[in-house]
Amino acid sequence: MRLAAVDIGSNAIRLQITNVTHYEGIANFKKLEYLRFPLRLGLDVFHTQKISDKNRLKFIKLMKAFKLLIDLYEVDDYMACATSAMRESMNGREICDEIKEDIGMKINIIDGNHEAELINMALGGSIDEKSYLHIDVGGGSTELNIYINKEKIATKSFKIGSVRALDDNIPVSVWKSMNKFITDHVTKQDNITCIGTGGNINKILELTNPRKNVRSLGIEKIKEVQAFLESYSYEDRINKLNLNPDRADVIIPATKIYLAAMSAANSKKMMVPDVGLKDGMMQVLYKKNKNKRL
Repeated sequence: MRLAAVDIGSNAIRLQITNVTHYEGIANFKKLEYLRFPLRLGLDVFHTQKISDKNRLKFIKLMKAFKLLIDLYEVDDYMACATSAMRESMNGREICDEIKEDIGMKINIIDGNHEAELINMALGGSIDEKSYLHIDVGGGSTELNIYINKEKIATKSFKIGSVRALDDNIPVSVWKSMNKFITDHVTKQDNITCIGTGGNINKILELTNPRKNVRSLGIEKIKEVQAFLESYSYEDRINKLNLNPDRADVIIPATKIYLAAMSAANSKKMMVPDVGLKDGMMQVLYKKNKNKRL
């Protein structure tokens, strides 16, 4: 069985195609294709409340290319989800309707809570009886989920994201609201561990551990990486640190968001599982299709 997930974010758009097989009663997921295209829809929407004509055309071309790959791989089922940039744009629904009519590709514009639920589905074995704060930082929003003894006790989405923060125009009230949400549900006695998801925290981990054999970071190490990145200009982060242009500018504001949430929770450690929204979509697709013939 072949499944495909399209994650339409504020900073980039991703396609993953996965082959699922069964062996001795266990489902095995094998990634066949992964593409990430740096189309920053959030830069339009967070300034003008709509997707520009230029990016509209690029987005339509990209969806046609993704749909062609989905067809070429003979995918059995797919799911496409758009997050904060598309849901906040005045013309987002119109563009999605145009794509549906043109190539028959359905795009679901999901709210922050649904986005958080999908990401949570991908966490799988990362959650045990301990206390956890899950922090997912995207381009336009940050989703927080709090777990105690394997039970999710609170969840909320905030309009704080790496692209949105580039101009440093996130209202202080929003930062305070995020901080209050955390402190209202977490006490020092919880001894909480954070779980970080999103492209930026994975890049931070990579900068500290290129071999990827450790999937956790201490808060002091994250602060070190923040200071290290801030010591370079945008151009040097691209040319000397080999960061993609669409990563080189957002990674610093993203780091600040992760650190702000960790500090509010009085957490000293962050786990970084290599999962995201697309993996949650894969879980939904698998549950929907698992009884079909593989």
